[in-house]
Amino acid sequence: MGQLVTTDDSLTELSKRVGEALHMQGITLATAESCTGGWIAEVVTQTAGSSAWFECGFVTYSNGAKIRMLGVSPRILATHGAVSEQTANAMARGALANCEADVVLSVTGIAGPGGGTTDKPVGTVSFAWCRRGGQAVTATRFFDGDRAAVRRQSVVFSLENLLAQLASAE
Repeated sequence: MGQLVTTDDSLTELSKRVGEALHMQGITLATAESCTGGWIAEVVTQTAGSSAWFECGFVTYSNGAKIRMLGVSPRILATHGAVSEQTANAMARGALANCEADVVLSVTGIAGPGGGTTDKPVGTVSFAWCRRGGQAVTATRFFDGDRAAVRRQSVVFSLENLLAQLASAE
């Protein structure tokens, strides 16, 4: 069997840029991941020196884990579903409540090949970014491709948008 490559030069460069931005502001990052399965945490921790700016990562793939580990309300999950901006927001807030990071990004989605619906097809991914004490920014995107492509696009989108938000906060 071939080895799964989870990082490449462009992800490595993106991680370095995230680390530099966090370091310049003297803040730390945590992640709360579902469909990416810890891929974002893996990408950022492959950067040498990331222990100075990466606090921790939560991988909460199941709804039960989202509830237990991040305090996501069962009502939010029942009303909006696991793949929603409301759930992504609750995941980010829960991560902030359970760690010492200054900023959190969260991601939850349907990577496929199954699990999609008419309202939320495969490739639907919801995100949230939140600074401690601040308002969350949320977004939902629809990515094309197979499971690996949807997950990779989710990693890139989450980190690029984190960079944009860090730049606007300077």
